[in-house]
Amino acid sequence: MDYHYEQVSEVEALDSIYYGDMQILETEPVHKFSIPIKSEGFDDGDGLACQLVFTYTPKYPDDMVQIEIENEENFDNIVDKEELLTHLIEQGKENLGMVMVFTLVSAGQEWLNEKWDKVKKDREEQILAKQKADEEAELKRFEGTRVTVESFLAWRKQFEIDMGIPAKREREAKDKNKLTGKELFLRDTTLNESDLKFLEDGDAVKVDESLFQDLDDLDLTDEDDEDYVPGQSGSDSD
Repeated sequence: MDYHYEQVSEVEALDSIYYGDMQILETEPVHKFSIPIKSEGFDDGDGLACQLVFTYTPKYPDDMVQIEIENEENFDNIVDKEELLTHLIEQGKENLGMVMVFTLVSAGQEWLNEKWDKVKKDREEQILAKQKADEEAELKRFEGTRVTVESFLAWRKQFEIDMGIPAKREREAKDKNKLTGKELFLRDTTLNESDLKFLEDGDAVKVDESLFQDLDDLDLTDEDDEDYVPGQSGSDSD
């Protein structure tokens, strides 16, 4: 096999396919060049991208082409560069004996797209999970806490304390112990006995008659007579 011819022919074909993107880095003793690959969405400001650098060996394509990965963009915490390199080497081994750079570039492009699709899916799932969590939290806010007998009794006790109800009940209980005069009279039989004793002892009460005027000295008019009728004289006339 004319290895030099195979290599030059592939370089010319690749340059026509990736015109403007492919860069020839070296030509002697063998060709070395780079081709960029990127995932969908990268041109819109999001996605994955890198440069694949290929170096021919003297006996390529019977020997494996050397592959390097440079200028990775957005790989951090998303994809592993070494994982991509391993994938490309495995693809190259399956194509030994044939020019393989176009196949490797296509495999790398597809790998980036698959990884980026997974990244987008994970992000969407995270967004949906957050939305679901927010909705559940909102529902719980409206539903409130499920009430049990124990939680209700505890709530009522604290509510009564906050409202001062125990103190109010204590004051009302004290007020109930304060009886009115009538209530005291009805409850204390000694008060009844004292009134009865006063009536029984009434005959023994002495009255000072000197405090009253003699009835004969009083000037009683007809109006003082219980039988007095206005308009009639003191004596009857026919």
